[in-house]
Amino acid sequence: MVTIKTLSVVVALCAAFPAASAGEKPSLRDVPEVENIIFAAAVAHEVSEICPSIKARKIKALGMAWRLRSRANELGYSDSEIKAYVESKTEKARMRAKGENYLRANGVDYNKPETFCVFGHAEIANSSAVGALLRAK
Repeated sequence: MVTIKTLSVVVALCAAFPAASAGEKPSLRDVPEVENIIFAAAVAHEVSEICPSIKARKIKALGMAWRLRSRANELGYSDSEIKAYVESKTEKARMRAKGENYLRANGVDYNKPETFCVFGHAEIANSSAVGALLRAK
């Protein structure tokens, strides 16, 4: 199951800054530059939790969380809106389902942990968004 523990950093960062005013805008899930980064982080975290030969690049993820928060603010989203998005049970369930579907579509089987390693090493080799957040031990 894909988690978004890595994104707890975003929540902590958002709580540390005052909220900006917000107008009508799409949900953060509909902003590809936000959604795609959160998705990549969630998938990378899952791979690093299950595959013993891969570690998460936590410092890179932290920097990414800072940039993501700043970019969302530039787009007009307040820190409280960002926090609500990443803490939403509905969004977490949606992201989990999306991640599981993506992993399955890419040959990962939760009953075969080694498939997470195969997937993760391929993502690292391809320098994908997910692979950029992983490193081989």
